[in-house]
Amino acid sequence: MADLGLKGKVALVTGSARGLGRAIAEKLAAEQAKIVATDINEAMAETTAAAIGERFRVETLALGHDVAKEESTKAVVKAVVERFGRIDILVNNAGITRDARLMMMKMADWELVLRVNLTGAFLCSKLVSKQMLKQNSGSIVNIASVSGLTGNVGQANYSASKAGLIGLTKTTARELAERGINVNAIAPGFIVSDMTEVLAPEVAAKTLAQIPMNRYGQPDDVANVALFLVSDLARYITGQVIPVDGGMVM
Repeated sequence: MADLGLKGKVALVTGSARGLGRAIAEKLAAEQAKIVATDINEAMAETTAAAIGERFRVETLALGHDVAKEESTKAVVKAVVERFGRIDILVNNAGITRDARLMMMKMADWELVLRVNLTGAFLCSKLVSKQMLKQNSGSIVNIASVSGLTGNVGQANYSASKAGLIGLTKTTARELAERGINVNAIAPGFIVSDMTEVLAPEVAAKTLAQIPMNRYGQPDDVANVALFLVSDLARYITGQVIPVDGGMVM
């Protein structure tokens, strides 16, 4: 098996107490990266970090983190650097939804989704990249969505946040490339989650009809691409958006 060059590297994965973020953290830990699991739910982050550390025999750190607040992200970056001395990988995974049709969408829900999904990634990228610039190396992966590429009914706020995240990815990649930092995005489609498990049969059938592969993706499908993008195999790739969607966006 190829050496992906992750042993001993420090990976900060936001929103990683559960779901897709946890799958990404586990995938990196399997390659012996040190894992910093942050989440708005600090207790759950601590449980996840402990489980990952025990399973993969790697150092872990769990931190409470509200990505929408600059002071929270400053505190996280400070704690990580004090503990490990560096940050090699940032995965901006934290995100939320507050779905409603445009005419019914509350201003508070519009602002909250933009603040968490887009401003949160901006703050994390800005503050973590300062450390990466000192190292002249690093990898950032932003978890976008096919909704940011195609739009989606009832998700004006979410789609706008993910489209903005794609723009942020490309601009950040241009700004940091000459300093050895690559920045890419993944645009997942329908991935198995708590949300997909409770879909009504008719809704599930309609959803699957949009996917040429005729099945939902698994968290590992996204985590595998994240692993590739932060590994030595992708050191000449930056500013790209990779859909992981079973063919929805072609």
